[in-house]
Amino acid sequence: MYAVMRRYEGVTDSAEAGRRVDEGFVPLLRRVPGFVAYYWVDAGEGVMVSTSVFEDRSGAEESIERAADFVKDNLAPLLPNPPQVTAGTVVAAG
Repeated sequence: MYAVMRRYEGVTDSAEAGRRVDEGFVPLLRRVPGFVAYYWVDAGEGVMVSTSVFEDRSGAEESIERAADFVKDNLAPLLPNPPQVTAGTVVAAG
């Protein structure tokens, strides 16, 4: 498996960002080949973190492209700063 984590800081409206991600982005991700799971977390104080899990790297890389497009088209006013993106092979899971 392969995972991608994105950390967004300076989120202006976490509830609205969560609604848009749930209604618009999650359905897009579910159509990416190899999709396993997705989580959007409100960490408080203007920080939100997403975690995407895929069967392989190619699905994860496609998700990175889709996320960038979705943020640009739908979330730019709410997520004013570019995310810190971390990706890699899952070496342990529970």
